[in-house]
Amino acid sequence: MNGLLTLVRSSIGRKVIMAVTGIVLFGFVLGHMAGNLQAFAGPTKLDDYGHALRKLPALLWGVRLGLLAAAALHVWAAASLTRTSRGARRQEYRTLRPQDSSYASRSMRISGVVLLAFIVYHLLHFTFGSVHPDFVEGAVTHNVVTGFQVLWVTGVYVVAMACLALHLWHGVWSMTQTLGLAHPRYDALRENAATVFTVVVVLGFLAVPIGVLVGLIREAPGVALQAGR
Repeated sequence: MNGLLTLVRSSIGRKVIMAVTGIVLFGFVLGHMAGNLQAFAGPTKLDDYGHALRKLPALLWGVRLGLLAAAALHVWAAASLTRTSRGARRQEYRTLRPQDSSYASRSMRISGVVLLAFIVYHLLHFTFGSVHPDFVEGAVTHNVVTGFQVLWVTGVYVVAMACLALHLWHGVWSMTQTLGLAHPRYDALRENAATVFTVVVVLGFLAVPIGVLVGLIREAPGVALQAGR
């Protein structure tokens, strides 16, 4: 137990926690994107998907609690490492001249805070419906279509996806480095993997609001009424 506490208190241990929880969160993001893309398969496909998930409450809540724990540990590790880094500097830099760092790495804290705020908004929007203009419990496609037809809401999602792109790209790069995969021979592969993963995920998420706005994703007539509006 003492060895575990020592590891957690060390910067290496906290970086490992960030990397492992990052893998969990990246996996969820990829799965969530794939689930969202079912909206292109027909006007009732998302509703069927949502109903199937609600038939497995133990699995659904198990995943939710696991994601909540992973997110909490990820945020704690990031905040703790930030405090340690700032505490190690006796004096702030007078002029910052980034050389080896990328914009994505320098903006990780900002993009992380924006994404955290967006996740809260996203839950209030599509899960609880408290900030949705016409939320109907169980009518997933209806909620998606009517939600993204509000242009400023789609704008919020676009900004959030831009932050997600920055966070994912540097996150994948940093995660592979923390897990010991950094090597000059593999650096190009790591960069390409981070880029491909980021592009696929971000474009996959953006495809849904764009599909709604251009009319490719529509709700089936009467589904919202059947769901209990």
